[in-house]
Amino acid sequence: MAMKPTDFDGAVPVDGYGPGFFRVGGKVIEGPVLVEEGGAQPWGGLEDSAPLLTLAGRIDVLFLGMGAEIAHPPAELVDALEAVGVMVEAMASPTAARTYNVTLSEGRRVACALLPL
Repeated sequence: MAMKPTDFDGAVPVDGYGPGFFRVGGKVIEGPVLVEEGGAQPWGGLEDSAPLLTLAGRIDVLFLGMGAEIAHPPAELVDALEAVGVMVEAMASPTAARTYNVTLSEGRRVACALLPL
């Protein structure tokens, strides 16, 4: 059976990850990263809500990667994002990256914010 490459229609997927880094669109980013359709940027982590809040109106769901294991995100962060219309789905970072790629390939309005492993 031949495998067809996924078409992200110009959007940037998460290519890989490892201890302390993520590879997005072929570029390695150390530490936490915010990935949206147009690209990736370093992110300050859970205390840095400003870049996440700027996603309001551009995305519907933020996949929040909490590191190697699933954990509860800070309630005030989730409340602030939901107040501006961004639904938050917290999961382990590897799962968040894969879920982001799949939903991005479907043409959905999504982003992911990932804490390193």
